[in-house]
Amino acid sequence: MTANNFAVVTGGSTGIGAEICRQMLEAGYEVISLARRKPEQSHARLRAVEVDLMDRSATERAAADIAARFPISHIVHNAGVIRPALLPDVVQDDLQALMQLHLGAALTLMQTALPAMKRNRFGRVVLMSSRGALGLETRSAYSATKAGMIGMARRALELAPDGITVNVVAPGPIADTEMFRSIVPKDSEREKALAAAIPVKRLAAAPMSHAPSCSSATGLMAL
Repeated sequence: MTANNFAVVTGGSTGIGAEICRQMLEAGYEVISLARRKPEQSHARLRAVEVDLMDRSATERAAADIAARFPISHIVHNAGVIRPALLPDVVQDDLQALMQLHLGAALTLMQTALPAMKRNRFGRVVLMSSRGALGLETRSAYSATKAGMIGMARRALELAPDGITVNVVAPGPIADTEMFRSIVPKDSEREKALAAAIPVKRLAAAPMSHAPSCSSATGLMAL
C-alpha cells in the first residue's frame, strides 16, 4: 500500500457517496467513510466513522483522529443536505447548519489532511457541489453554500505547487438517492418535470465523482 491510496469520502453510507466508495474500493483504495451511519456495504479496505458533519466539534475530532492514523491523499466531500424553503421562510439555523456541512466540514478535512499531502507532494480533493449552486426555487441556503464550494475550490489554486488539486463536481438531479427521494417521490409529476427539463430527458444515476488520474486540472467545476 502506497501513501497515495487513502481516501476519505463523506456521506459514504448511501446514494452517490456509497457508489463512490464502491468504485474506489474496486480501484484498490483504502476508503474511510464519514457519515451519520455505517455503510450497508462491507469490505476489508472500508472503514466507517460515524459522525454528524453538521457538528463542528465532532467533525474536528473525527478529522484529527483520521489524519493521525492515515496519510490521507484523497478527499471526496460528498455529504449534503437541502433544507428546502422559500427565501422569506429560511431560518438562520438552517443556513448555519448547511454552511458547516458543505463548507466548514470541507475546510476541516482539507486542513487536517494537508500536512500528509504536502509531505507526499500529492493530494486530490473533489467537492460535490450542485447544479443548484446556480439557483433554484426553495434552495436559498442550499444554493448559497453549494456555490461557496465552487469559490473554495478556486481559492485552493495556491495548493497546486505542492501537487494538490481541488476540483468541483456540480451534478443535477441524481435519481434514487436518499436525499432526492426525500423531496421527490418516485414516478411523481415533479420527477417527470425534472427529467423533461434535462436535454437527454432522463435523470442521472449515481456517478463516479473522483478522478484519481487527473493530475493537471485544479480549480475546475464539472456540471
